[in-house]
Amino acid sequence: MRASHYLDGRKAVVGPVPARRAGCGPWQTRPVRISQANPDDVADLARLLWLDTLGEQPAQLSVDAFAADLAKWWAAHQDSHVAFVARLLRPEIVGMAWVALLPRVPRPGATGRLSADIQSVFVMPSQRGQGVGSALVEAAAEHATRLGALRVTVRSGRRAVPVYRRLGFESSRQLLQRPAD
Repeated sequence: MRASHYLDGRKAVVGPVPARRAGCGPWQTRPVRISQANPDDVADLARLLWLDTLGEQPAQLSVDAFAADLAKWWAAHQDSHVAFVARLLRPEIVGMAWVALLPRVPRPGATGRLSADIQSVFVMPSQRGQGVGSALVEAAAEHATRLGALRVTVRSGRRAVPVYRRLGFESSRQLLQRPAD
């Protein structure tokens, strides 16, 4: 079932997004829909992933070739990776957030343990600062929690840490990482 949310978390088809605009009042309302992505969204997801990685590494493939690779990857990982997208009233996707669902080793009395990791959150620069990214993260985290995830993690760049903290994420001394050599 595809979930749709208002930016305030209520389920709905279309919701208001407070948007700051130069020359306008302090806040304008713009309709944005947050929903679970489907295979028809692969080209737009590929475009956003492409834009998100500009400058990180030289592109080896065209966006179209990457979209074909993403479609194959997602088909193989659709049970473990769910994408959420933000759309304006136009059909174009302006943001995304993925959640990776990770089954954990069962324990006596807890055989269905699950963790989740928020990944690849990206919002088009023209839509940033309007709550779109927060709404995407909320939708992905709520989805994981609804499926029984005991913990939802995120790895963030420094600029986004305050956003994740406002959404209830906390640093943990127990969650450690070992970088690859």
